[in-house]
Amino acid sequence: MKIKKNDTVKVISGEYKGKTGKVLRVFPRKGMLIVEGINFQKKHMRARSAEEPGGILHREGAISASNVMLICPKCRNTVKVSISRVRDMRARKCKKCKEMID
Repeated sequence: MKIKKNDTVKVISGEYKGKTGKVLRVFPRKGMLIVEGINFQKKHMRARSAEEPGGILHREGAISASNVMLICPKCRNTVKVSISRVRDMRARKCKKCKEMID
């Protein structure tokens, strides 16, 4: 995957189109990610003890990686990413400004 944890992404399709957020978690085998503030879901929790009450929790759900685009930290635009080799390591590169992302 070309998107990693702590990247800033913009949603390009779906209910949350146009919103941006930070990637909290990545599931590369499924092609999904969890983005902060995007795709809220309700989870009903039973009370476990008197100190820990039950209720309905709102938390982020997974979204397909094809529905988001990376925001380049240098040029601040949504960009496509290319992979290049730098000293036997893979590095991501912005296709618009040609700067290394990491």
